[in-house]
Amino acid sequence: MSTAGTLVIDVGTSGVRAAVVVRGVVGPLAYREVLPDTPFPGLVELDAAALSDAVLEVANEALAAAPEPVASVGIANQRATTVVDRATGVPVAPALGWQDLRTIGTCLEMQGRGLRLAPNASATKLQHLLDQADPERSKDLCFGTIDTWVAWALSGGRLHVTDATNVGVTGLARTDAAVWDPEVLEALRIPPSCLPTIVDSSGEVGECAALPGAPVLAGIAGDQQASLIGQACLQPGQAKATFGTGGMLDCVTGTRPAFSHRGEGGSFPIVARQRAGQPTWGVEAIMLSAGSCVEWLRDDLGLVASAEETEAVAAAVATTGDVYFVPALLGLGTPEWDFGARGTLLGLTRGSGRAEVVRAVLEGVAHRGADLLEAAEQDASISVEALRVDGGMTANSVFVQALADSTGRPVEVSPQREATTVGAAYLAGLATGVWSTEDELAELWEPAQVVQPRPSYADRDRWKDAVQRAKAWIPALSELKF
Repeated sequence: MSTAGTLVIDVGTSGVRAAVVVRGVVGPLAYREVLPDTPFPGLVELDAAALSDAVLEVANEALAAAPEPVASVGIANQRATTVVDRATGVPVAPALGWQDLRTIGTCLEMQGRGLRLAPNASATKLQHLLDQADPERSKDLCFGTIDTWVAWALSGGRLHVTDATNVGVTGLARTDAAVWDPEVLEALRIPPSCLPTIVDSSGEVGECAALPGAPVLAGIAGDQQASLIGQACLQPGQAKATFGTGGMLDCVTGTRPAFSHRGEGGSFPIVARQRAGQPTWGVEAIMLSAGSCVEWLRDDLGLVASAEETEAVAAAVATTGDVYFVPALLGLGTPEWDFGARGTLLGLTRGSGRAEVVRAVLEGVAHRGADLLEAAEQDASISVEALRVDGGMTANSVFVQALADSTGRPVEVSPQREATTVGAAYLAGLATGVWSTEDELAELWEPAQVVQPRPSYADRDRWKDAVQRAKAWIPALSELKF
């Protein structure tokens, strides 16, 4: 095994961090906050120029603190956020965040033409930006998701690339995620010349000329796929769940799922990673509200002073007293996909207090995690023996136990709260000889904790009844299907 380090640039929704990873160990983190702007409800914009400045700042800070020489660079990124710039590298407008919903009307229009495009994907966002900056489609413009933009910045404007994990969630590619879809490009009037080159998730791409020593860019992955690899989920039937503001569950299937858009269980096909031109497939299930429900307890209800306090408050009672909370503050994702569902608190009595409500919120998010797992297993026709988890909520022992109880599986807590950084380093390290095989990565997995389920503790039937009561609260929104 090589001792050369990998610099990882990890771009999240609210900022960018960098660290040098040596033999799977993450060094000191450098971080810069780059917050999105919400000029109007439903609109989410990002200053791409400020982001690229932050990328170079944290990269140089992490390199200065590196204990070992750095031979490669890996990128992990929030997916589907859309940047359009001139070939000179100057953005023509603010980037549109993955949460931006301004193109819902276009998505509905495209359904009438037989194209299923989601408003959180890049496709209609790119059309919108081109319509604003280049309605005649005559200018020399470049499109990219965040990985593309970071690679451009690190290479000094020499690399215009993206990888298969990011392409798969743009809405612009064929189902094999290896080529752009000419039907979608034509429908949205997107010139192929503005699109980046699709490369492997693990493979040498080019030099990062803007960094000292010009290390080679060798790993790229969307954040959820990077987390999947960072938790050594490499074989079919291995799955991880990330519990941040929302929640994502990703499961490796190996072969391509039989569906191209969404399975009957409500999950989506993804490329887990691509090496030597060969994709490894998976499915992804989505929870729209997870940690945001804890923020709601803190910021809006005032029941806790901090997110950390929820653990002790919830632990003060053994059960919720038959109180159930459905975390549908933004609607329900997998498996229902009901945008008109709303958060629901059921079973309150005169004896229901602060502790019961806080515990019900944690258990509600855990039940939703079990929903995602069931959906992924149904769509992939596989069985997951244990669930690996990362994200901020996994620091809460009450939540992790509730997740084990709801899923009926052992829950393995990642030693890295944010496994995306490790995953991007693994991809780059495989390409540059730090590791020879994926089996070596599997041997590195050492969970910080394994939590066993308590038999018959979680009442899933009662939970599913609560979900039914939360659905279709706003019927007009419930009718929207993407």
